[in-house]
Amino acid sequence: MKKTALITGGGQGIGRALAVSFAEKGYSVSICDVDKEAGLEVVKHIKSFGGTAMFLRADVAVEEDVHRWVQLTLQELGRIDVLINNAGISRNRSFLDLSVGEFDQVMGVNLRGTFLCSREAAKVMKEMGGGSILNLSSTRALMSEAGTEAYSASKGGILALTHATAVSLGPFGIRVNAVSPGWIETRDWQHSAHASIPQHSERDKLQHPVGRVGIPADIAGLCLYLASDQAEFITGQNIVVDGGMTIKMIYEEDE
Repeated sequence: MKKTALITGGGQGIGRALAVSFAEKGYSVSICDVDKEAGLEVVKHIKSFGGTAMFLRADVAVEEDVHRWVQLTLQELGRIDVLINNAGISRNRSFLDLSVGEFDQVMGVNLRGTFLCSREAAKVMKEMGGGSILNLSSTRALMSEAGTEAYSASKGGILALTHATAVSLGPFGIRVNAVSPGWIETRDWQHSAHASIPQHSERDKLQHPVGRVGIPADIAGLCLYLASDQAEFITGQNIVVDGGMTIKMIYEEDE
C-alpha cells in the first residue's frame, strides 16, 4: 500500500506544488482546501500521470471539517503517514487599524488549523506506529515588515507548536518539524484561471545571495526529505528556506 500524505491548502501555491511532488514520488495524496475548483484541478492533474489523489473542501479552522477530512482520508486511502500543514492566510494592514476579527481569523486558520490537523492526524499515526508532521511557518516568524502582526504572530506560534508537539509525540514515533519559506514565487502555481508567468527584476534577485527568488520546488524538495526515513533523526527543528535573504544585510544608499 502506498504511503499517504495529507496536505492542507493543497489547491494553490506551495500546497499545489507539494501535492504534485509527493504524488510524483509515489505517495497517495489527500488535499483539503476552501477552493473546490482549485482542489479538484490538482487531483485531476495528479490522476493524469497515474497518481492517486483525493480532495475534500474543508476549512482547517473548523474542528468538524478537520475531523471529517482525516477520517475520510483514512477510509479512502487506508493510512496516514505524512501531514503537511500548509494552509494559511494573511490580513496585512496598519497595526492600529487591525481589527480583532481579522486577527482572530488569521490565527484561526494558520495556528488553530495547524493544531487541529496535527491532533487529528497524530491520533491515527499513533495507532500506525509513527509518522511525520511538517508545519509551514515563515521567515516572518523571525523578522517583519510593518503591518504583518497577525500573520507574523501566527507563524511564530507555529514554531512554538512545532517543538512542543515534537516532544509530546516523539514517544509515538511521530516527528514534527517546521519549514520557514522566504520569498517563494507562486503566481504560476495558482488555479489555471488565475495563474500568470512571474517576472522579477535584478534587484529582486540580488536580495538573495543565491541570485534568484525562490520557487515552490525548493520547499517541496525539503519536505520530501523531512518526510522520508533518511530524516528519522530530525525532529523539533525549524529550517529556513530563503536563498539566504534573511542573512544578507541590505543598506539603502543615497542616490
